[in-house]
Order: sequence, then structure tokens, then C-alpha cells
Amino acid sequence: MSDTDAVRYAPEWLALREGADAAARTPGLLEPLRQHLADTANAVDPPPRDTKLVIRDLGCGTGSMGRWLAPRLNGPQHWILHDHDPDLLTLAAEQMPRTSADGSPVTVTTERGDIARLTVDGLRGTSLVTASALLDVLTRDELDALAAACEGAGCPALLALSVVGRVDLSPADPLDTAITDAFNAHQRRVDHGRRLLGPDAVMTASEVFARHGMTVEVHASPWRLGPAARTSAGPHRPDPETDDSALMAEWLRGWVGAARDQRPDLAARADTYLRRRLQACEAGQLRVVVHHRDVLALPRRSGGPS
Repeated sequence: MSDTDAVRYAPEWLALREGADAAARTPGLLEPLRQHLADTANAVDPPPRDTKLVIRDLGCGTGSMGRWLAPRLNGPQHWILHDHDPDLLTLAAEQMPRTSADGSPVTVTTERGDIARLTVDGLRGTSLVTASALLDVLTRDELDALAAACEGAGCPALLALSVVGRVDLSPADPLDTAITDAFNAHQRRVDHGRRLLGPDAVMTASEVFARHGMTVEVHASPWRLGPAARTSAGPHRPDPETDDSALMAEWLRGWVGAARDQRPDLAARADTYLRRRLQACEAGQLRVVVHHRDVLALPRRSGGPS
């Protein structure tokens, strides 16, 4: 995925979605990740003092993954932020946390370039590769290259918030299915000669990382938007006063717009549908669950599974 082919995201959209992303990311994958990182450090004889985690955030955007993950991991950390957009890299570096969960220092550098061409040599010394909302804009070959590099370097990967092609809207509308199908087809489109994985990304990642000898765990990480969804979402939405209306409206515009681009024959009906949905959103009468999944891939240790 070269700089000319890469998907570009506005900082405003990334800021708008950050709260929903943070609420959706599953904490269930953190414990096996922490255990793997601890076991890796302890496998060195004698264990080094103050081992620094080196974490590469691929397609970091404004750095929301680092802001979520760095304070949830112990020990000193050095984050290497990767993105094709220099303005986003600057913003992400400025907003990174400076301390980890136990108060250890967090440092940061940036690397601009093609994240899909990471190699085994490029990942040497990396403790963790992470990304958010990235898998679905990769191709199968790019994902295979990433998995091969992680396996070869003995580096785990935590890949969050990949769409899976399912959206639940309440109340339902007769056009929901057609819009969903058209959006999913758009996500699987050929873009600059690259066939994107779209909603097939999680299933493909599970298969590809396993084929490269890694242990894969997948957890659901849905966005739950709207008044009723907030109050019923339990630990995913701890603040019942959070207002998702701006995010929901912007998501609706993008979701329906992509479906319209994919299926021009839907244009007139899609425009009417969008107006209905935006009116319901503004009135506080719409609930949306956008289904994602998080993927953790851990290298198997020599001498047996991890």
C-alpha cells in the first residue's frame, strides 16, 4: 500500500470516533498479551533490567491506539508511529501518553512510509505490532506479508476494530439490507489495482496468521451508538451521558455514501433513506451497532505452543 494508494482520513473524523473506538476495544485480549510480553522478557537469562517494550503502531492516524494501549501496559515503552500522512504523525506524536500503567516513561518516534512492506528485518527488536481499523483496507498479499514478518521476527500483533460486514439498526428499515450489502461490496472493491479485504479481513487474518504458525484469538468489539444502546452496553459504555449523535450522523453519511457509490441504481432511494435515518438520529430515536472484531496473534515459542 503505497503513499499514493493509501486511504486518507480527516483528523476530525478520527477525533469524532475515538471515544467509540476506546469503548469498543476489547480488554479481554490484554491479559494474554501481557502474559506473552512478560514471558518473553523472562525467557532471557538473566532477565534484563528495565526491559523497554518497542511497539509499532501501523497506520496510527492521530494516535488513538497509543492513547488507549500505552496506559494499559506496564514498564517503559518506546512507540514507533507509522503513517503516510506527516500531519497525522505530528499530531499523534504530540498527543501520546508519556507514562505507562506503572508510571514508567513512554517515548515516541515517527516513521512515514509504506506500512504494507514491513519485513522481518524491519521488525527485529519489536515487542508488539498494533493497529486500529487497518486490516480491512489491506489486500490478502499485504496481510500475508505482515503475518510472515511478525512470525519471522517473533513479534505479536494486536489488530483492533476491523469491520465484519454486519450492522444492526433499530428501528429497522426495509432498505437496511440493500445498503449493508452495497457497503460491503464497496469495502471489497478493487482500489488502484488492489482488492481490499473489507469485511473478510478478520476471517482472513485468522487463517493467515495461523498458517504462519501463530496462535490467534478473536474478540468482538462493536460500536454501540444511540441512547438505548449506551444504557444497555454495560462495560462498553461506562458514561451513559455520552452523546453519540454527531458520530452516528457522520458514520451514516459515510456508510450510505459508500453504498451509493457502489450501487448508483440505489441513489434516489439511498438519499431518501439517509434523510430518514438522520432525522431519527437527531431526534434520539436511532440505535446502531456496528460490528467489529479485534485480533491478537501470538508467536509460538520454540519448544512448544505459547
